[in-house]
Amino acid sequence: MKNARSFSVALLPIGLALTLAACGQPSTSVQPAAAASPVASLPATTPVTSPDTGTAGQPDASLPGAYLVGFRQSAGSLGTQSVGTLSVEAQAFAVQAAGGVITSQYAELSALAVQLTPEALARLKADPNVEYVEPDYQRHALGFRSGSTDAGIRTSNSLSAQTGSAQSVSAQSVSAQAARWTASGETTWGDTALRVPTLRSAGYTGSGVAVCVGDTGIDGNHPEFQNRLKGYQNFTSDANRTSAYSLNDVSHHGTHVSGTIFAQYGAGTGAGGLQSGEDPNGVGGVAAGVNLYMARVLGDSGSGSSSQIINGVNWCAGKLKSKGGTEAHVVVSLSLGGGSASTTEQRAYTAAYNAGALIVAASGNDGAAVSYPAAYTNVLAVGAIDDSGTVAGFSNFGSKVSLVGPGVHVLSSVPLGQGSAASASAVNVPAFTDVSGADKSGKGTFTGNVVAAGDGTGTAGAGQFCGTGTRNAALNGNIALIARGTCTFEEKVANASASGAKGVMLYNNTAGPLGASLTNTYSIPVVGLTQQGGQATLAKLPTTGTVAITAADYEYFDGTSMATPHVSAAAAVVWAAKPTLTPASLTALLQNTATDLGAAGKDNSYGYGLVNPYKAITGN
Repeated sequence: MKNARSFSVALLPIGLALTLAACGQPSTSVQPAAAASPVASLPATTPVTSPDTGTAGQPDASLPGAYLVGFRQSAGSLGTQSVGTLSVEAQAFAVQAAGGVITSQYAELSALAVQLTPEALARLKADPNVEYVEPDYQRHALGFRSGSTDAGIRTSNSLSAQTGSAQSVSAQSVSAQAARWTASGETTWGDTALRVPTLRSAGYTGSGVAVCVGDTGIDGNHPEFQNRLKGYQNFTSDANRTSAYSLNDVSHHGTHVSGTIFAQYGAGTGAGGLQSGEDPNGVGGVAAGVNLYMARVLGDSGSGSSSQIINGVNWCAGKLKSKGGTEAHVVVSLSLGGGSASTTEQRAYTAAYNAGALIVAASGNDGAAVSYPAAYTNVLAVGAIDDSGTVAGFSNFGSKVSLVGPGVHVLSSVPLGQGSAASASAVNVPAFTDVSGADKSGKGTFTGNVVAAGDGTGTAGAGQFCGTGTRNAALNGNIALIARGTCTFEEKVANASASGAKGVMLYNNTAGPLGASLTNTYSIPVVGLTQQGGQATLAKLPTTGTVAITAADYEYFDGTSMATPHVSAAAAVVWAAKPTLTPASLTALLQNTATDLGAAGKDNSYGYGLVNPYKAITGN
């Protein structure tokens, strides 16, 4: 408890006196209250309880009865032990006297996370010492599998109802422009964009700086991390999620984010766990020398509450020497967000920033205004670009965008064996490029005749295979070849599966790779092909082919979630090279040395541009 003044404190009545004493406050009696239950992980279907639609135009949910209560503060008291009008003990007493149950108390913020009945809520709102009572909002992971959507995010570019017309905007939002950066060996295209090989050859790896990720957890057993995780803590109520070396990252998001930051070089898992064409050693991180921490603030669903995230951020900031920890510098990386502003969150990020932490957050994937926490003061907001340097269609925009990072088709680690690798081939057809696996496709391999789905009568042609209940007996026991078109991927695949197909090849009707998201889970492998690959196969019918979805240790993800760890890691590399910088001066340096993209100067899509750590260090 010696660092209680630096951290949020889980407040059970038996520990209250100890907590208050550690905060340096006078000890007075507090009426006992019922033991507080941890705030549960929030399902994606939690009903909206707040009318606040936020800057991103999306309502945020909160758990029924879960609130954050903020007491009035003295001027300049945030992040200090001068906690305002009431002492920490008196704040707790006021909540309990009103009938509230305290789940966490944030000593430095003059705030508490509480459970309130309607009567207790009314009493606290009437208390003149209470500045506000706000919902304990739900936040979400802001990344998704390439070409698909994730139940843990909210994005206006969902592919679940994607009809596939050329005008439709895919979640991947790949630019028609030629690639500006490409992958090579363990160097991903994002590493290339940030000049990581040059940084590494000069010895700039972030050594001596900590990056603390707030996310869905991590598979500490993945060879890319080489058992070098410095710390892990679970801040959700999910059962059996207490170790980084047993199941905790159900959504795979946190492991992917962490790999972008910290994946070790020469640490591959072998051909069985790789994506097609991937280097046998896997991928390399932007800052492989940092001290990596994971605060599991999002649950199995990819969602978590504001109070859980605050607890995690406080834990991250607590690693600083100024807070009694061992780290001289801490970058807090948050690939999460929501549309509603929270005063308590703003207090928390300001306190962490004032303590010396740099907070980096994803701008959001709504194609709308910047989400929270990225939109807060003292938080660096990150947008996403593709490999041509073009801003992603899903990337949120506005004056709050500070920098951009690689965020489209980003290859990184996922929990061992939990990813999907797709492959496909057809006899007498040139080798396919950019084969993708459909979300919720069945794993397995099937070889057989390739048959154009046709219009349900067996006629070969464009083969969109639309119409609920459409069937084609010729697909029975074969591979269905289906074009993207005027109905959903779900409808096409459902029709093929019901016709007895043992595999499905979906192909694009415009340039670029095809990713498909399905509503239902299928037992047959479903892959996406480029327009060129699909048309070449159609021209060679009748022919045989193979489709396969196999387990993998790596995946391609899209989102501002993927851009954020690139920027967080870049910031750590620069901070390690220039350790006298403050969070403010480091932010200014990153902005002033960024590679300008889009309109000249700072703009609302790219901010100051693509983070350029090598230029920030060397001026070149």
